[in-house]
Amino acid sequence: MRLKPTALLMMALTIGLAGCNDTLDSVVDPSTVKNKVEYQLPSRVRDEMKAKGMERNSPIAMRIFKEEGVLEIWKAKTNNRFDKIAEYQICAWSGRLGPKVKEGDRQAPEGFYPLSPYHLNPNSKYFLAINTGYPNRYDQANGRNGSNLMIHGACSSSGCYSMTDAQILEIYAFARDAFKGGQQTVQLQAFPFRMTADNMARHQHSPHYEFWKMLKVGYDNFEVTKRPPEVGVCEKKYVFNQQVEEGKTLNGAAACPPMTTPPALQVALASYNAQYERDFAKASKKYDGKIWYDPSEAERKALVAEMRKGHDLAYAPTGSALKAGKLLKIEEFEKLVAEKDTAAKPVAAPAKTATSAQPSAKVAEVAQTASVPVPQSNPLAPAPVTLAAEGPRKPFWKFWQK
Repeated sequence: MRLKPTALLMMALTIGLAGCNDTLDSVVDPSTVKNKVEYQLPSRVRDEMKAKGMERNSPIAMRIFKEEGVLEIWKAKTNNRFDKIAEYQICAWSGRLGPKVKEGDRQAPEGFYPLSPYHLNPNSKYFLAINTGYPNRYDQANGRNGSNLMIHGACSSSGCYSMTDAQILEIYAFARDAFKGGQQTVQLQAFPFRMTADNMARHQHSPHYEFWKMLKVGYDNFEVTKRPPEVGVCEKKYVFNQQVEEGKTLNGAAACPPMTTPPALQVALASYNAQYERDFAKASKKYDGKIWYDPSEAERKALVAEMRKGHDLAYAPTGSALKAGKLLKIEEFEKLVAEKDTAAKPVAAPAKTATSAQPSAKVAEVAQTASVPVPQSNPLAPAPVTLAAEGPRKPFWKFWQK
């Protein structure tokens, strides 16, 4: 995507009014950047970092919320807690809400992914790219597969999280600076939505609900501590911030060894969860007898046809799942599904919940295949390996402690 000077001027004026954190593009025109790999974060970002007590090379974490279409950058302050420093609207992501399961399903990953310097690809055909690290230990333990799932530029996606070139310039720079500061792995947290009581209640009929409840434990740990949780996998499930009995290790496919939650964290989580349960009970009453229709990629794209005008064919924003989705009465939902049945493919039945009425089996449309090339991994990265067990590890953010 190349922007005309007039467009750049209007964008600069808009950003000056709105701040740095909710724009689809940045002020910079990527075509004018001579060295994209060493691009320095703009002064507006550096000033905000200084105001928040963040050092340039302190650790970062990334959070993705599919339904909102948002990617956030969180950065460690001098007190070792993380605070949000930047937010970007995701230009395109393919598929629907829910995890990636297999190669070619067009789903974008959901879960917790550790990113190393080797996940950065400065030579991507999509301007710049950061490999998500899919499949991780959890995915491997559950037999999930897929390759080259990226966060990249060019605003065109086939299972990836695609940004504009201007956005990926900044995201890449945040990661590069953190790695230069000594961070060994950047944690990517990819969620379907913010795991609030209201959102969980709204999506409680989804066939992915049990998977999302597991992700929510990691989400909650971050919300309580403002630090990326220590992530492990055993019994084919995620575990977070668990102290493993001495001499024991975690194995993705094996039974979990004896584990405990640090006492202070346990108390904080208990208080957090007590409030959540109260909020969830209220939200469940609000959504009783209703179900959220999760839109297809095609339905999201239909809302952004105007955005593509004036851009080349590769520019393919996919639109907001919140705007394209809708809350329906269960009978309305079933009627809608029946109308789409002739051109649709059935999926797993919705999870059972304690509402007064239950929907019949959900139906998902067959996603359209994008006619774009598949992003490639960094050619300098070592070959991926499948590890059976994890030994004791020091939380990656602790190296920042003085």
